[in-house]
Amino acid sequence: MHPDQDHELRQKLRSWIERNPLKLEADQQTLEREACRLARGLGREGLMGYAIPRPYGGARETVQARDLCIIREELASFAALADVMFGVQALGSHPIVIAGTEEQKKKYLPPLARAETIAAFALTEPEAGSDASAISTRATRVSGGYALNGSKHFISNAGIAQTYVVFASTEPGAKAKGISAFIVEADSPGFSVKEKTRLLSPHPIGVLAFDDCFVPQGQLLGTEGAGLKVALQTLDTLRCTVGACAVGFARRALEEAIAYARRRQQFGRAIAEFQGIQFKLAEMAADLEASRVLVYQAARTHDRREPDLAVKSSMAKLFATEAAQRIVDQALQIHGGSGVVSGHIMERLYRDVRALRIYEGTSEIQKLLIARELLK
Repeated sequence: MHPDQDHELRQKLRSWIERNPLKLEADQQTLEREACRLARGLGREGLMGYAIPRPYGGARETVQARDLCIIREELASFAALADVMFGVQALGSHPIVIAGTEEQKKKYLPPLARAETIAAFALTEPEAGSDASAISTRATRVSGGYALNGSKHFISNAGIAQTYVVFASTEPGAKAKGISAFIVEADSPGFSVKEKTRLLSPHPIGVLAFDDCFVPQGQLLGTEGAGLKVALQTLDTLRCTVGACAVGFARRALEEAIAYARRRQQFGRAIAEFQGIQFKLAEMAADLEASRVLVYQAARTHDRREPDLAVKSSMAKLFATEAAQRIVDQALQIHGGSGVVSGHIMERLYRDVRALRIYEGTSEIQKLLIARELLK
């Protein structure tokens, strides 16, 4: 992307953020309303369209990882919930982008681009987290389609999404090669949201249940047995954007720490004048810059279709999310007691940043993926 286009996209985001102050979430119902409000607003502004190709209502001819990273960095700097709504919309849309039939793309992608409908990506199960091949949700052939039985846990947008991409086993004996992907609509018979889960950081998430849930044949995504490949391709693309979210949190934390250190007086002078504080700020800035370089390098690798996308994305997510945890922790330390007061920006960032080292592949899984590439 041209630097001018980068700047234009960032300015568009910052303008939208200024016009959409965050409404703090007091309970589950309010959280879900606010999540939907943010998603619809991003859709009206044309920002959700960056996750969809132009022929189906999107912003560009093809989905560019650099765009997604810029958007997630800016939204995370503003509010975790705004980032979640964009990130999960991209995650739930991308399997249809890469594996959908023309009919499926024309039906589902335009309303997702406008956020008239909200997406979800349903892969995780109680016994299938890091080991996605252990999926036990079953899809059995029936007249005209499939019957799904099982459950999914920790599914973002559970209960507010209208379009769910669900992964289920069509051939259990084949394990990873027997997993298929399906587009499941929220009003499908036999589909229900069993539970809403409260997290450390406000996030619409929950448990899905499938009880002979009927899915028409036309909503099989790709071919039988290709589901895990679709899931992993999606995660490879979106993984570097999790790093971009980490950059957004870390950037906001560093900005807050610098501003606080300049105004906070101790022993007759600003704490920014103390070498101990200066060293912390320097280390935070170096970590942040290294994170940014790795994230946008991974995005460029994706956009140029270079072969080492998977390892570059893993490195970006691993380093950026671990660094963000360190940066936010040090920024809170600089704030002292005020940083742990409920409702303070640092308290919010401290809660928001923790999940990044877990979802879309834990830090430990990223290390395994990187090591596997090194030892080939």
